[in-house]
Amino acid sequence: MPLDLSDESRYDRARLRQWARGRARSAGVDRRDLLRLFAAGAAAGTLGLGAAGTAEAAGAAALPATVKPLPPELFTIRGTNAETKFAALRGTGLLTPVDRFFVRNHTATPRLDKDGWRLKVWGDALSGGPVEFSYDRLRALPAVERTLFIECAGNGRSFYTTQQGQTVAGTAWTLGAIGVARWRGARLSDVLRLAGVTRGAVDVLPRGLDDEVVTDGVNLGRVRRPLPASKALDDVILAYEMNGEPLPADHGGPVRVVVPDWIGISSIKWVGDIEVSGQPLYTPWNTDLYRLFGPDQPPQGSEPLTRQTLKSAFELEPGATVPVHRTKVLTGRSWSGAAPVHQVEVSTDGGARWRRAQLHDVPRRGGWVRWSVPWTPRTPGETALLARATDATGRTQPETAAHNIHGYLFDAVVRHPVTVV
Repeated sequence: MPLDLSDESRYDRARLRQWARGRARSAGVDRRDLLRLFAAGAAAGTLGLGAAGTAEAAGAAALPATVKPLPPELFTIRGTNAETKFAALRGTGLLTPVDRFFVRNHTATPRLDKDGWRLKVWGDALSGGPVEFSYDRLRALPAVERTLFIECAGNGRSFYTTQQGQTVAGTAWTLGAIGVARWRGARLSDVLRLAGVTRGAVDVLPRGLDDEVVTDGVNLGRVRRPLPASKALDDVILAYEMNGEPLPADHGGPVRVVVPDWIGISSIKWVGDIEVSGQPLYTPWNTDLYRLFGPDQPPQGSEPLTRQTLKSAFELEPGATVPVHRTKVLTGRSWSGAAPVHQVEVSTDGGARWRRAQLHDVPRRGGWVRWSVPWTPRTPGETALLARATDATGRTQPETAAHNIHGYLFDAVVRHPVTVV
């Protein structure tokens, strides 16, 4: 009976075992180079892309990293990336406006013309030769629309240092490396069936059209991450619209992959070709560059990362001043990669007392819930606001997050400093 590989954790564990035994094909990178990178990461805890942002790209320095404006009132610039300031989301509604949606680039945003864009579907698990889809042909297929968040695996990374006093590598995200959008596009399953996918398909490998990534002297090629055929034929979208508009360049336009429930690296931007393979595939992006390393982790690293974890954020500037004896409505958002958030509690005295916040959205998997709670501060001085969420699995945000040297999956309650005056 074939393995059910629709769950990311099960899939990546299986692929890692197969690759280690020489039974999975390294897609585009020499096996010796991958072994060297993997050994270096296990020993020193610094795999080039696992550190999020240390990779170099051929020619990337010649172009600005992004296309859209990144005004300082909306974004914090972090290398080739732009983090959304959560205070800028107050009053914006359930969907993140495109002008405030975070940007995570491995290199730089490519400028692609939709009229010249082609998607090549190829591989030994098709019944015929390669098949090409133009932008118009893709849009002519039956469309689906889903509201989903996409979140960087390192979102919240900086709090390992500022709250827990632990050293981590990578982009120092606070909580703004997430956005929720309404994605519209064609089902990947429809495209694969039109291309002649066979029952022998094992892995489906989307590849981006951004610059090739070079780390530690090894050219890793363009960003790509395999999906098991079962997942690719299930709920994956080839999105060409975001919040009702053509997909912008910085967010993967003209077409990107959107993989519900899986970590952000799975949702390949600027997709240009898809390999359909009858063999297991292995790339730097589907296991060894997205694992947990460190003193509290297994000697050879953890199992590969799976879904994102549980988080909450206030829509308020860190260090904000709040007038004493005047009621202020505190607002924020909470989300979980595992299940809908069904409860949020807020503390306005550093965690001594907690009370329930009012939820303003129907909890749904794949999105976040907005919440609010009124607060009338009675005493001047510095304090910390805390918010903690509980999802439908019964899991509640902990006081501390399990440390790993790349700062992935931070899920602890964040202390949000304010001053009452």
